[in-house]
Amino acid sequence: MIELKENRLDVKTYLELRDSVNWKKITKEQAQTALSRSLFTVCAYEDGVPVGMGRIVGDGVIIDYIQDLVVRPEVQSCGVGRMIIRSLIDYVKKSKLPDSEIMLCLMCAKGREKFYEKFDFIPRPTADLGPGMIQYIWDEAESKVQ
Repeated sequence: MIELKENRLDVKTYLELRDSVNWKKITKEQAQTALSRSLFTVCAYEDGVPVGMGRIVGDGVIIDYIQDLVVRPEVQSCGVGRMIIRSLIDYVKKSKLPDSEIMLCLMCAKGREKFYEKFDFIPRPTADLGPGMIQYIWDEAESKVQ
């Protein structure tokens, strides 16, 4: 049975779940800062073992982002991701200001678009919306090594 726990995601679990899907390595300091600046986190547990997590970042009134939605490979396609994303969307719906609209965005891994479309996310670009874009910023010394 899957249990969701809100706003209790710790650094160790966060790093372990990221590692389980081979995401870029980050430092403990980065993880701690990211978690402390999150608006909302949710972690899924199966028999007490963390199997997935997600978090919301943003300003909470105009634009929020679903960030770091991770489900361990061995439990993917078992409904854990659906539970997590519903929890994240519900948080944003409940926290938005009355009589206002909030934009909920995300960037998904290649090939995962169909999953998010089930929750009414719109792939970009569209006729009215340009493509999403990204920039990685690192120290000058590191850029010479890469």
